[in-house]
Amino acid sequence: MMKRKLLNSLILAALAVPAVAMADTASPFSGNVALTTDYLARGVSQTNYNGAIQGGFDYVNPNGFYAGTWGSSISWLQDSGMYTAGAGLELDTYAGYTASFATDYSYNVGFLRYNYSGVRAVGQPSASTNELNAAISWKMLTAKYSRSFTNLFGTPDSVGSNYLELNGTYTLEGPGVDLSAHYGKQKYSGTGNDKYTYSDYNVKAAKAFGGYTYALMLSKLTGSTSGVYSDKAERMLAVLSVSHAM
Repeated sequence: MMKRKLLNSLILAALAVPAVAMADTASPFSGNVALTTDYLARGVSQTNYNGAIQGGFDYVNPNGFYAGTWGSSISWLQDSGMYTAGAGLELDTYAGYTASFATDYSYNVGFLRYNYSGVRAVGQPSASTNELNAAISWKMLTAKYSRSFTNLFGTPDSVGSNYLELNGTYTLEGPGVDLSAHYGKQKYSGTGNDKYTYSDYNVKAAKAFGGYTYALMLSKLTGSTSGVYSDKAERMLAVLSVSHAM
């Protein structure tokens, strides 16, 4: 309950950001809030196929440095039995640097920590995870590599696990619809952990209207169907969301 109140407080605070932005259109601060029918992270439902409330804040310096925090309601830690209570919130913190080079190229390097609090079951490790990541983009295409330097989401002996993803975006100028496609491959390091390796892919369409962005995403997994999560079903998932940036 306290974690849900914390996330709600973050979102209510984000709703106050437009007043600041109006006073300074060049403000490096921004916020976002969203409601979604499911929270998928790397293709895996974090809410047992139920809805989630999400929100975050970002700071972007003109010199390319950025930092931010983002939170979402979750249920997978208690659903899997790894945590016994109080594990209803994921709160991520991140920072990095991005810059352009040559023509139509850019790169990004960053740090991301997935923070999970709550009461762990006896003998269960912490699910909190630290990752370093690097990405390179050309026009509408981006390739990104993330590597953990802690155990990945509570999986024992998984330091060095990595996630490679390819993303593409395209805007239909006439109807003003943003299209995107994604492919990712999650590989687990450590003896016996290769059985958790899987791939995910999705396609998404989004349109802004009246200050909000409405989106539909279709996502699917291939590969492992069990692991540290409560479920990794090989099924096609449809996710609807509405978000607001300020």
